[in-house]
Amino acid sequence: MTHTTRQLLERTTRELAPDPGSNPLVPLIARGEAGRSALAALALEQRWVIPADRRAFLHLAERSDPEPAAYFTALAEGEALAAEHLKTFTAACGVDETRADTYAPLPGCQTYPAYVAWLALNAGPSDVVLALAANFSAWGGYCATIAQALRTRYGFADESCAFFDFFAEPAPALDEAATQAVRTALDRGTLNESRARQYAHALQTYEAMFWATLGEHT
Repeated sequence: MTHTTRQLLERTTRELAPDPGSNPLVPLIARGEAGRSALAALALEQRWVIPADRRAFLHLAERSDPEPAAYFTALAEGEALAAEHLKTFTAACGVDETRADTYAPLPGCQTYPAYVAWLALNAGPSDVVLALAANFSAWGGYCATIAQALRTRYGFADESCAFFDFFAEPAPALDEAATQAVRTALDRGTLNESRARQYAHALQTYEAMFWATLGEHT
Protein backbone atom coordinates (compact mmCIF):
# COMPACT_ATOMS: atom_id res chain seq x y z
CA MET A 1 0.00 0.00 0.00
CA THR A 2 2.95 2.38 0.64
CA HIS A 3 4.00 2.14 -3.00
CA THR A 4 0.45 2.78 -4.16
CA THR A 5 0.12 5.77 -1.84
CA ARG A 6 3.29 7.38 -3.11
CA GLN A 7 2.25 6.72 -6.67
CA LEU A 8 -1.04 8.48 -5.98
CA LEU A 9 0.74 11.50 -4.50
CA GLU A 10 3.22 11.69 -7.37
CA ARG A 11 0.54 11.21 -10.02
CA THR A 12 -1.70 13.87 -8.53
CA THR A 13 1.20 16.31 -8.32
CA ARG A 14 2.19 15.60 -11.91
CA GLU A 15 -1.34 15.87 -13.28
CA LEU A 16 -1.94 19.20 -11.55
CA ALA A 17 1.38 20.84 -12.37
CA PRO A 18 0.70 24.46 -13.35
CA ASP A 19 1.03 25.71 -16.89
CA PRO A 20 4.46 27.37 -17.25
CA GLY A 21 2.78 30.51 -18.51
CA SER A 22 0.48 30.84 -15.50
CA ASN A 23 3.08 32.70 -13.44
CA PRO A 24 4.18 35.95 -15.09
CA LEU A 25 6.16 37.31 -12.14
CA VAL A 26 8.65 34.62 -11.14
CA PRO A 27 10.34 34.51 -14.59
CA LEU A 28 10.82 38.29 -14.35
CA ILE A 29 12.38 37.91 -10.90
CA ALA A 30 14.58 35.11 -12.22
CA ARG A 31 15.94 37.44 -14.90
CA GLY A 32 16.28 40.38 -12.52
CA GLU A 33 13.70 42.34 -14.49
CA ALA A 34 11.11 42.74 -11.73
CA GLY A 35 11.37 45.98 -9.83
CA ARG A 36 12.02 46.23 -6.12
CA SER A 37 8.41 47.31 -5.74
CA ALA A 38 7.35 43.85 -6.95
CA LEU A 39 9.51 42.19 -4.31
CA ALA A 40 8.05 44.46 -1.65
CA ALA A 41 4.51 43.66 -2.77
CA LEU A 42 5.30 39.94 -2.62
CA ALA A 43 6.54 40.35 0.95
CA LEU A 44 3.50 42.39 1.97
CA GLU A 45 1.01 39.93 0.50
CA GLN A 46 2.77 37.03 2.21
CA ARG A 47 2.43 38.85 5.53
CA TRP A 48 -1.30 38.20 5.14
CA VAL A 49 -1.06 34.72 3.65
CA ILE A 50 1.26 33.09 6.18
CA PRO A 51 -0.71 33.74 9.41
CA ALA A 52 -4.01 32.93 7.69
CA ASP A 53 -2.70 29.58 6.46
CA ARG A 54 -1.21 28.80 9.87
CA ARG A 55 -4.57 29.26 11.58
CA ALA A 56 -6.30 27.17 8.90
CA PHE A 57 -3.79 24.33 9.37
CA LEU A 58 -4.27 24.40 13.12
CA HIS A 59 -8.02 24.17 12.66
CA LEU A 60 -7.60 21.26 10.28
CA ALA A 61 -5.40 19.53 12.84
CA GLU A 62 -8.11 19.93 15.47
CA ARG A 63 -10.69 18.29 13.17
CA SER A 64 -8.45 15.47 12.05
CA ASP A 65 -7.58 11.91 12.96
CA PRO A 66 -4.02 11.50 14.29
CA GLU A 67 -2.32 10.94 10.94
CA PRO A 68 -3.57 14.03 9.07
CA ALA A 69 -3.36 15.99 12.33
CA ALA A 70 0.38 15.33 12.42
CA TYR A 71 0.72 16.68 8.88
CA PHE A 72 -1.29 19.83 9.54
CA THR A 73 0.50 20.48 12.82
CA ALA A 74 3.84 20.27 11.02
CA LEU A 75 2.56 22.70 8.40
CA ALA A 76 1.42 25.15 11.07
CA GLU A 77 4.80 24.96 12.80
CA GLY A 78 6.48 25.62 9.48
CA GLU A 79 4.32 28.67 8.86
CA ALA A 80 5.33 30.07 12.26
CA LEU A 81 9.01 29.71 11.35
CA ALA A 82 8.42 31.15 7.88
CA ALA A 83 6.78 34.20 9.44
CA GLU A 84 10.02 35.01 11.24
CA HIS A 85 12.03 34.67 8.03
CA LEU A 86 9.47 36.84 6.24
CA LYS A 87 10.21 39.74 8.60
CA THR A 88 13.82 39.73 7.42
CA PHE A 89 12.87 39.60 3.75
CA THR A 90 10.31 42.39 4.20
CA ALA A 91 12.92 44.63 5.84
CA ALA A 92 15.41 43.85 3.07
CA CYS A 93 12.81 45.08 0.57
CA GLY A 94 12.82 48.45 2.33
CA VAL A 95 9.40 48.05 3.93
CA ASP A 96 9.09 49.51 7.42
CA GLU A 97 6.50 48.56 10.04
CA THR A 98 4.28 51.57 9.32
CA ARG A 99 3.99 50.69 5.65
CA ALA A 100 3.49 47.03 6.45
CA ASP A 101 0.76 47.71 8.98
CA THR A 102 -1.17 50.03 6.67
CA TYR A 103 -0.85 47.93 3.53
CA ALA A 104 -4.16 46.94 1.93
CA PRO A 105 -3.82 43.45 0.41
CA LEU A 106 -4.95 42.76 -3.13
CA PRO A 107 -8.09 40.58 -3.30
CA GLY A 108 -6.66 38.47 -6.12
CA CYS A 109 -3.67 37.61 -3.96
CA GLN A 110 -5.77 36.67 -0.95
CA THR A 111 -8.11 34.27 -2.74
CA TYR A 112 -5.69 31.41 -2.06
CA PRO A 113 -5.65 31.73 1.75
CA ALA A 114 -9.39 32.38 1.72
CA TYR A 115 -9.87 29.03 -0.01
CA VAL A 116 -7.51 27.29 2.40
CA ALA A 117 -9.69 28.66 5.19
CA TRP A 118 -12.78 27.30 3.41
CA LEU A 119 -11.13 23.90 3.20
CA ALA A 120 -10.33 24.06 6.90
CA LEU A 121 -14.00 24.56 7.67
CA ASN A 122 -15.64 22.31 5.10
CA ALA A 123 -13.39 19.67 3.53
CA GLY A 124 -12.43 16.20 4.66
CA PRO A 125 -8.97 16.54 6.23
CA SER A 126 -7.45 13.60 4.36
CA ASP A 127 -8.68 15.02 1.05
CA VAL A 128 -7.00 18.31 1.96
CA VAL A 129 -3.72 16.52 2.68
CA LEU A 130 -3.64 15.15 -0.86
CA ALA A 131 -4.64 18.51 -2.35
CA LEU A 132 -2.04 20.49 -0.44
CA ALA A 133 0.74 17.99 -1.06
CA ALA A 134 0.13 18.31 -4.80
CA ASN A 135 0.03 22.10 -4.65
CA PHE A 136 3.15 22.60 -2.56
CA SER A 137 5.42 21.16 -5.24
CA ALA A 138 4.85 24.15 -7.52
CA TRP A 139 5.23 26.64 -4.67
CA GLY A 140 8.53 25.08 -3.65
CA GLY A 141 9.84 25.40 -7.19
CA TYR A 142 8.88 29.06 -7.36
CA CYS A 143 10.63 29.70 -4.05
CA ALA A 144 13.83 28.01 -5.23
CA THR A 145 13.89 30.24 -8.31
CA ILE A 146 13.24 33.39 -6.29
CA ALA A 147 15.88 32.54 -3.68
CA GLN A 148 18.54 32.13 -6.35
CA ALA A 149 17.53 35.32 -8.14
CA LEU A 150 17.52 37.38 -4.95
CA ARG A 151 21.17 36.44 -4.43
CA THR A 152 22.44 36.62 -8.01
CA ARG A 153 20.27 39.37 -9.50
CA TYR A 154 19.38 41.59 -6.55
CA GLY A 155 22.30 41.14 -4.17
CA PHE A 156 20.27 40.01 -1.16
CA ALA A 157 22.14 38.49 1.77
CA ASP A 158 21.51 34.86 2.71
CA GLU A 159 19.43 35.76 5.76
CA SER A 160 17.12 37.86 3.58
CA CYS A 161 16.50 34.84 1.35
CA ALA A 162 15.70 32.46 4.20
CA PHE A 163 11.93 32.70 3.69
CA PHE A 164 12.23 31.28 0.18
CA ASP A 165 15.02 28.87 1.11
CA PHE A 166 12.75 27.40 3.76
CA PHE A 167 10.00 26.49 1.31
CA ALA A 168 12.43 25.44 -1.42
CA GLU A 169 14.30 22.89 0.69
CA PRO A 170 13.21 19.23 0.62
CA ALA A 171 11.06 18.29 3.61
CA PRO A 172 11.25 14.48 3.89
CA ALA A 173 9.54 14.41 7.31
CA LEU A 174 6.63 16.43 5.94
CA ASP A 175 6.43 14.24 2.85
CA GLU A 176 6.33 11.15 5.06
CA ALA A 177 3.57 12.67 7.19
CA ALA A 178 1.52 13.32 4.05
CA THR A 179 2.16 9.78 2.82
CA GLN A 180 1.10 8.32 6.15
CA ALA A 181 -2.08 10.38 6.24
CA VAL A 182 -3.07 9.43 2.69
CA ARG A 183 -2.15 5.77 3.25
CA THR A 184 -4.33 5.59 6.37
CA ALA A 185 -7.25 7.21 4.57
CA LEU A 186 -6.93 4.76 1.69
CA ASP A 187 -6.84 1.84 4.13
CA ARG A 188 -9.98 3.09 5.85
CA GLY A 189 -11.76 3.99 2.63
CA THR A 190 -12.16 7.61 3.72
CA LEU A 191 -10.20 9.29 0.93
CA ASN A 192 -12.28 10.88 -1.81
CA GLU A 193 -9.72 11.12 -4.62
CA SER A 194 -12.05 12.96 -6.97
CA ARG A 195 -12.85 15.59 -4.37
CA ALA A 196 -9.17 15.94 -3.44
CA ARG A 197 -8.30 16.59 -7.08
CA GLN A 198 -11.01 19.25 -7.25
CA TYR A 199 -9.51 20.93 -4.20
CA ALA A 200 -5.99 20.68 -5.63
CA HIS A 201 -7.08 22.13 -8.97
CA ALA A 202 -8.72 25.06 -7.19
CA LEU A 203 -5.59 25.66 -5.12
CA GLN A 204 -3.45 25.73 -8.26
CA THR A 205 -5.91 28.14 -9.90
CA TYR A 206 -5.88 30.48 -6.93
CA GLU A 207 -2.11 30.35 -6.71
CA ALA A 208 -1.90 31.33 -10.37
CA MET A 209 -4.28 34.20 -9.55
CA PHE A 210 -1.91 35.29 -6.77
CA TRP A 211 1.03 35.63 -9.15
CA ALA A 212 -1.02 37.15 -11.96
CA THR A 213 -2.45 39.77 -9.61
CA LEU A 214 0.99 40.71 -8.35
CA GLY A 215 2.23 40.93 -11.91
CA GLU A 216 -0.57 43.30 -12.85
CA HIS A 217 -0.08 45.62 -9.90
CA THR A 218 3.70 45.90 -9.73
